[in-house]
Amino acid sequence: MSYTAFTFIIFMIVTGLLYFLMPRRARWGVLLAASYIFYFLSSKLLLFSLLATTVSVYLSGLALGRINAQFNLAKKTVPKEEKKALRQKTASRKKLVVFLAVLFNFGLLLFFKYFNFFGDTVNSIFGLFSELSPVPHLKLIMPLGISYYTLQSVSYVVDVYRGKVEPDRHFGRLALFISFFPQIVEGPIGRYGQLAHQLYEPHRASCANLLQGMEMILWGLFKKMVVADRAGIFVDAVFHDSAAYTGLPVILAVLLYTIQIYADFSGVMDIVRGVARLFGIQMALNFRRPFFSISVQEFWRRWHITLGAWLRDYVFYPVSLSKPILALGKKAKKVFKGHAGRQLPAICALFFVWFGNGLWHGAGWKFIVYGLYYYVIMTIGTLFEPLSVKALAALHIDREGKPWRVFQIIRTCVFVYFGMLIFRAPGLRYAGRIFLSMFHGPFLGGSLLLPKFAAADWLLLGIAVLLMLVVSVLQERNISVRALIAKLPLPIRWVIYFAALFSVIIFGIYGDGYHVGTFLYGQF
Repeated sequence: MSYTAFTFIIFMIVTGLLYFLMPRRARWGVLLAASYIFYFLSSKLLLFSLLATTVSVYLSGLALGRINAQFNLAKKTVPKEEKKALRQKTASRKKLVVFLAVLFNFGLLLFFKYFNFFGDTVNSIFGLFSELSPVPHLKLIMPLGISYYTLQSVSYVVDVYRGKVEPDRHFGRLALFISFFPQIVEGPIGRYGQLAHQLYEPHRASCANLLQGMEMILWGLFKKMVVADRAGIFVDAVFHDSAAYTGLPVILAVLLYTIQIYADFSGVMDIVRGVARLFGIQMALNFRRPFFSISVQEFWRRWHITLGAWLRDYVFYPVSLSKPILALGKKAKKVFKGHAGRQLPAICALFFVWFGNGLWHGAGWKFIVYGLYYYVIMTIGTLFEPLSVKALAALHIDREGKPWRVFQIIRTCVFVYFGMLIFRAPGLRYAGRIFLSMFHGPFLGGSLLLPKFAAADWLLLGIAVLLMLVVSVLQERNISVRALIAKLPLPIRWVIYFAALFSVIIFGIYGDGYHVGTFLYGQF
């Protein structure tokens, strides 16, 4: 069930009515029932995968809570000299529970999402020496949102282990945290300590929440249906027949894909956050104007924020604080004196972050290369930072000045641009051909106008992107567009709302046979 489908609108309205008509203490049950109905309608029997994950983390949380309770009871009676051994035994038991929970849940993810990728890789290696293909290729259907709810579930278990949250003893409430229907398809990846209590609280109906939620949903639909889907027409045409295009059309196709994926993913986040706001729930922010970033590092702190935060807290910190990396850091400071020696442990930990980031996005070598592309850029930037500072000082360039900041933003956008080329291309060789076609052949090799993408579409897309840019500039200056609209006279506000609604209805539909495209990040 797509967020842009009419059936989802009906589903959302019915759920909202039932939620606010129910007794306050039972309202979270409406959200749980709606979430499981939504998942079943979208994935049918693959619901059992979601249930398996939920049961595993529920039992893991209870086990960790029981171990903590046993430790707290035992340490009161155990002699002082035995307390160290008791702590070590307790820590080992807790680590075993977390290990089994992580193994089970990532095992499900690896099976459904990566089995054929790893199997095909093994078969390719065997194919170099024989005609043997030892790993079968299975016809697997990936459960809806498994890449998202797996990370969310694992974070709960780890947070219980770390003592950040108490284990939830109510299975239904934990099930709602994992399956909440607005977020399960594409996130944002929630944290138990920030989200769970909001889901259980009996929120009151609020005109403010209704208005804010509808504004978010409408803005998200505009970005998805008017900008992303329209840009996708030209992008698909070029990438599906790259041999027919060279020069400017290819350059524009990659640029439009960058705009498309941003409008698509940030659009669905607006819809998700808007739907949640209707129920009085505030979801985590997942985008914060990433194209104003002055570095690739900052870009990824603003793009898919919850994924980056998950990788930081559950991959980077554990790896960088692990005994092998700490030992490596001590040796590195002796061998590589200065900046490089100090940065080497973090650089090693970042490899696992970006390898994981790439692999999370998809089962294919291009996704791994995509992640490592950013890793290489960040590593080079980190190692050469002192040299860069000295060079700028020697050239008398003001690092805080506007010209340098503009240059940094453009440089970051260029890096992201070529990253998106890797991301969109069907494979690495194909990406290489598209890259070369930008510079070889006629500059206008192929028409900019298509049967389903006329001059009017270019004009409309340009206006829509300009509107997104204006809104982003205002937000970057801490000016709330919604607050500005709220200050306008009521008739003008309703003119704006209806104009936005009709722009989605009129300009988001492209003729017979066209259907609203699936959200791009829902495929990962």
